[in-house]
Amino acid sequence: MGRRVLFVLLGVALLSHAAPAAGQDPELQRQIQESQRRLEAIREERARLQAEMDQIMGRVRDASSELRNIEQRLSASRSVLTELDFQAEAVAQQVQVTTAELLRTREELREDKAVLHRRVRDIYKRGPLHSLKVLLGADSFSNLLTRYRYLRLIATYDRGLVDRVGQQERALEELGGQQRESLAELGRLRQTKLGEVAELRSVERARQSALEQFQDRERQALTRLEQLDADEAQLTTLIDDLERRRLEEERRRALSGLGREGPSTLSGTDAGSLDWPVDGELIYRFGREQRPNGTVLRWNGIGIRAATGTPVQAVKAGSVVLAGPFEGYGPTVVLSHGGGFYTLYLYLEEIGVVLGGEVDAGQIVGTVGGSQTPEGPHIEFQIRAPVSGGAPQAMDPLQWLKGRFPGS
Repeated sequence: MGRRVLFVLLGVALLSHAAPAAGQDPELQRQIQESQRRLEAIREERARLQAEMDQIMGRVRDASSELRNIEQRLSASRSVLTELDFQAEAVAQQVQVTTAELLRTREELREDKAVLHRRVRDIYKRGPLHSLKVLLGADSFSNLLTRYRYLRLIATYDRGLVDRVGQQERALEELGGQQRESLAELGRLRQTKLGEVAELRSVERARQSALEQFQDRERQALTRLEQLDADEAQLTTLIDDLERRRLEEERRRALSGLGREGPSTLSGTDAGSLDWPVDGELIYRFGREQRPNGTVLRWNGIGIRAATGTPVQAVKAGSVVLAGPFEGYGPTVVLSHGGGFYTLYLYLEEIGVVLGGEVDAGQIVGTVGGSQTPEGPHIEFQIRAPVSGGAPQAMDPLQWLKGRFPGS
């Protein structure tokens, strides 16, 4: 009977020496850390994009660049949400693992404490001299040794039981701390996700707004392009008509014996020597201009920005062949200089000459207007000159005016 009890106690001691599980999955921890690194990289990229966006907003806004930047920010925000979802799922899985480990450890602790309490009660009931009585009751030396081994095994088992209960209590406390940290992390991730969702919605609204602005600007650009093309066609028709009438008048004078018209006040020899019609900033040049949004404009003159009401001077003496509103250009003055040469002063506010009158070089022909145009207050100055004896063609005014800019 004594040996069976001894073997049972030894078996219980061996089975109860198993250490509690750690409660953390190293692979899961590694994946969470990698996700956090990816999240930081994404957030840094998003911050860079936001800084780039601030720079774009601070400059002259280019709709296509703005829209492209918003699309990148939208993609970055979606990536942040993906990483947060991954981390939240991983932490939730970790919470489940820790919860299961807590339940198992609590159950083991409960069972071991129950055994420990029974052992303490038994020891108390038997009294402090129980071990000595057992040894003194031996009827032989071999029986004494057997009883001694038996008592030592019981003592070892009791010490192990006490140590195991202590280890389980510490493990339970550690697991509880891990559980609290995991739950706090899960709550933080959920709060962060709410903020990121709000950020995503904000970026999506900005994207929609930018897209609408882009489409609106595109429509405006196309309308502006079509308007300029139509206005330029009308202006070319006007100059052709003025030149046709001038030639008819020249033929009439020749037939009536009145002689040819006086010498032209403007010719190719004047290239590079003309005074500017108004002092101001050059805002567009003659020729083809491609805008950042892809729109291509064709300018047949140059734009000169100046304050509204600034006087505009004739660059050469000539006859006023148009002094009044012209569709698309507002108040307009056209001077004929003879020989098929014309200068045009467009987007005026006020006109200072009358149709049919003669003006001298430097005389005021009007004042700067153009405040209702996309370019703001400015005038457009054009020069038309005959090419190879044909109809007048638009020329680059910078080749005729006194040089002020590189390439002019």
